[in-house]
Order: sequence, then C-alpha cells, then structure tokens
Amino acid sequence: MTLIEQAKHILDELNSPTRFELREALLALDINFDELKPLLQSAEDKPYYRKLLYQNDEVELLVMNWSGIECAPHDHGHSYGWIQVVNGITINTVYEVKENQLPEELFSQYQEEGKIFFAPQKGVHKMNSAGGTDLVTLHLYSPPIKGMMVYDLEACAACVVSDDCGAWWPDHLSQKVKEIQLKKRE
Repeated sequence: MTLIEQAKHILDELNSPTRFELREALLALDINFDELKPLLQSAEDKPYYRKLLYQNDEVELLVMNWSGIECAPHDHGHSYGWIQVVNGITINTVYEVKENQLPEELFSQYQEEGKIFFAPQKGVHKMNSAGGTDLVTLHLYSPPIKGMMVYDLEACAACVVSDDCGAWWPDHLSQKVKEIQLKKRE
C-alpha cells in the first residue's frame, strides 16, 4: 500500500474527529522519514517547503521540511491538529494573544524526533529547526486549514493569509486576505 493509499484508508474513516481520534490517526499512519524523503524539496528562501499529502472535507495531512529560517508566529484558523517530528529537533514557541494586541511569548519547548505535540484551535506558535540535522515534520489538522493568521511582531501587524501562503508574511498582495494593525501590550 502506498503512503497516499494508507492515508486515505485511515483518514477517510474520520468524521468530525476529536482531538484524541486525530492523534490516534496520526500515530496509526506510522509514516517514517525514508517514506517522506522522495517528497521533499528545497524551501529556498522560506521557512519551510510543504507538501499536501492528503485532504478531504474533514482533515488534511501535510509534510514540511524546514530551511533553518524561523516561521512567523501564526495560528491555524479554526483548525486544530497534531504535529509529529519525523526527523531532527524543533523549537516550538507558544504565544498568548489578546484581542487586537501583539502576541506575547509564553514559553518555548524543544521537540525531538518521534515527539508529537498538539496545536489547539486559535493557538499561536512558531517553529524552527533547533539543530544541525534536517527538520521534517508531519501535520494532521481538522478541518483543513482556512483563514490562517500570521503575525509580524516588528510591524505590530497581523494578516489573514490565503491558503497558498505559509506561516510567513505574504510576498504577494493576493495572499493578504485581511491585514490588521495591532496594539503593543501595555
């Protein structure tokens, strides 16, 4: 069974999955680095290259290989999900966001190969490679991500980005769905 057939077989069974069901599905996929290697490409000047492996109305499965450039703080729209470190080590930084204010860093955690961690709905975080090895992560979200918010901490701004933009400030005007000026924390 190919990786895509395996994903379809497991993920098509999910219907409005709970946090637990989503985690169990990701673990059941049991995808390893060697299976993903042929799908990876250079991230060029972006924090990561992402490839959609599978998507239906309920879930989306993505693989990302990281360049060493830190992504911007971002949420996952109305989606929640799990992130699995397939290769390397990541540093995941979590933020607190109050309405129309600049996100405030709460804590950072190192996540090593094999670890899986939760990305809550409307939770804001950023990731980066935390070592000399190539970081590859697998992401399973429900529902598929729409309306992701990306934050520019220096410009004190936020932007809802189009589905073809990643966790970075958009390069093209067409990727900016809505831009918001934020207030600095008091």
